[in-house]
Amino acid sequence: MIAALQVILAINSLLLIVLVLLHKGKGGGLSDLFGGGMSSSLGGSSVAERNLDRITIALALIWVTSIVVLGLLLKTA
Repeated sequence: MIAALQVILAINSLLLIVLVLLHKGKGGGLSDLFGGGMSSSLGGSSVAERNLDRITIALALIWVTSIVVLGLLLKTA
C-alpha cells in the first residue's frame, strides 16, 4: 500500500509540474522572463484555460490527499 501511494505521489508530482508550467502567465514575475508577457494567438481559449485549471486543482487535491494518507500510514507503521 505504501509503495503504491509513493508511485502515485511521484507521478502526480510530475504531472502537477507540467500542468503548472502550461498555465498562461498573468503578467509580471517569472512568466515574463520566458516570454509569458507577450500576447500571442497561440494561447488557448478561455475554455481550455478553465479546463486546465480544473485538472490542476483535481490533481492538487489528489496530491495533498496522498501525502496525508502516506504520512498517516508511515506514522502507524
